[in-house]
Amino acid sequence: MSEQGSGGIDPGVIELAARVFDLARGGATEELAAYVDAGVPANLTNDKGDSLLILAAYHGHPETVAALLDRGADAGRVNDRGQTALAAAVFKQSAETVRALLAAGADPDAGGPTARETAAFFDLPAMTALLDGVRP
Repeated sequence: MSEQGSGGIDPGVIELAARVFDLARGGATEELAAYVDAGVPANLTNDKGDSLLILAAYHGHPETVAALLDRGADAGRVNDRGQTALAAAVFKQSAETVRALLAAGADPDAGGPTARETAAFFDLPAMTALLDGVRP
């Protein structure tokens, strides 16, 4: 019999998930893309609701964000705290990531705080300008 933890989930699966989240945080684009191409869900979330995309955006990895978006990651997904990848990218002032997320349909007014609210709160005029470029 194999030992199982965390509600009956195989420890190997938990270890793989932890590795994949670390790849998103670290910006290991090629390796992460290979895992997603092999079947790891592009919208995989951790216990806080952070998706691979949110983690890559928060840690400032525009290439990883682009690779995840190309593989079907949901640009509008929110975590358990209402945060989006776009708000994370705005907070980190990553113009390239913001542009990629906006091009993929991310809504600057989604989540809480929204990307627009984040830009205003932290007085980030360059980010506000990027976001205002998509205002109807």
